[in-house]
Amino acid sequence: MTTASIPPLSLIIPAYNEENRISLFFDSIARFDGELIVVCDGTDRTAEIVEGIASRRTDLTIRCLRFDHRLGKGGGVIAGLKEAKAPLLGYVDADGSTSMREMLRLFSSLPHADGAIGSRWVDGSTLTVKQGFLRQIESRGFNILIRLLFGLSFHDTQCGAKVFTKNAVDTVLPRMISRGFEFDVELLWQLRIAGFMIEEVPIEWQNKGDSRVQKRDMLRMLAGLFRIRFGRGPE
Repeated sequence: MTTASIPPLSLIIPAYNEENRISLFFDSIARFDGELIVVCDGTDRTAEIVEGIASRRTDLTIRCLRFDHRLGKGGGVIAGLKEAKAPLLGYVDADGSTSMREMLRLFSSLPHADGAIGSRWVDGSTLTVKQGFLRQIESRGFNILIRLLFGLSFHDTQCGAKVFTKNAVDTVLPRMISRGFEFDVELLWQLRIAGFMIEEVPIEWQNKGDSRVQKRDMLRMLAGLFRIRFGRGPE
């Protein structure tokens, strides 16, 4: 790839069985000066829908990565990050909880840091549609556990809106072992160990419901976090 063809930004959208929401995601994008990499590893028509949108939305650069097996949340993000060409890259959930305007605001933080993560739990954040009370309790409890296990000071490691320099990601990606929902925590932990500076940025966020994180996923996430922290490696 020539220098002239390298996009300024790469944004990865993990899209496991998102056929009911992926069109709305792209409808919300008026403009994006970079590449949008959609990782499709489900069993529904998400990939076909994305490819159809790509053929119509010639104003956007859309790449669709197809996989015939489940990669996991982290695995999907990793697959996209490995394909990303831009010097600045990130990932966002396909549910539209974070707008493209907010993602671009996160990208604007990178001249001053190696990464910027959206946070729903710091001063200045706006939750236009909040999570249910039980989900909020679970989120706060999870954050306390992360602080105890990994010493991370972030208030919100799980918000699906994160951006980084390619240099930072390329440095730590070979060390990553997680492929599930615990991926975000390990990524931030590895970046901290490597000495990169990550900013936590208040974000405008709207709960879209229909969370892909189920109770069994939470148990797997907890088990994965202990494996990461205490060096047992992936199963």
